[in-house]
Amino acid sequence: MDIGIGLPNTVPGTEGAALTDWARRAEDAGFSTLGTIGRLVYPTFDELIALAGAAAVTSRIRLTTSVLLAPLHSNTALLAKQAASLDRLSGGRLVLGLGLGGRDDDFAAAGVPTKGKGHRLEEQLAEMKEIWSGRPYGDGGAIGPKPVREGGPELILGGSAEASFDRVARLADGWIMGGGTPEMFAQAAAAVDAAWQKAGRDGRPRKLTLAYFALGPDARAQADAYLLHYYGFLGDMAQQIAASAAINTEMVKAYAAAFESSGCDELIFVPTSSDPEQIRLLAEAIA
Repeated sequence: MDIGIGLPNTVPGTEGAALTDWARRAEDAGFSTLGTIGRLVYPTFDELIALAGAAAVTSRIRLTTSVLLAPLHSNTALLAKQAASLDRLSGGRLVLGLGLGGRDDDFAAAGVPTKGKGHRLEEQLAEMKEIWSGRPYGDGGAIGPKPVREGGPELILGGSAEASFDRVARLADGWIMGGGTPEMFAQAAAAVDAAWQKAGRDGRPRKLTLAYFALGPDARAQADAYLLHYYGFLGDMAQQIAASAAINTEMVKAYAAAFESSGCDELIFVPTSSDPEQIRLLAEAIA
């Protein structure tokens, strides 16, 4: 199983220089990918722009939106162009993880309805693939640049419902769980595999998941300060999310072992702080 690390693009107070420094250090530490969390109404860095900054200072590490909320982007052609630009800029390292989103304020701010967002995502996927195929759209030709991989960047979709698993099987390369236990992952992963087989797809879908972490002497306070604020809209569930963060080496190792046993291909540990020392601590914990 690959082990990735998130960029602190959602951690309030993070500066641009901290993001690019984080990206360099993460690559040097040997992590498989840099992940980003997507949200509109929060003081976050946009995922594609944050990863473009990371791409400029790295050469090997994958760049994963884990996940970008596609239905918030009403201009699908522009989204396809931005994704292809990042993919080409990074030499084909983009993994485009897409999800539906669940916060009404994000949709209100974007001026798009929440109703029908699953259908909207499927329309977007079809349109983006058409664009990435190089189809001419006018006198200027295709909407470029052309992605490095034929057909477009690797597509990973989130979601925990049967409709989401079916969408993965028909339209994507893999699936990502946005949070939960290894047992929850194993159950959902089996459903994804079943949908994949039912759709007659060859091979197997790549399956990923996320887990929050905070390490060091103030780990518990650090995790609580960030996660209780970020997930405050969920009420009591925010406490559960904060409590699940890996706050010591033993928890990091246990999560890694349990998710690997449940069939996970890549586990992305998401930081709750932009202190670069967290990269070293996590690398040592998984060594």
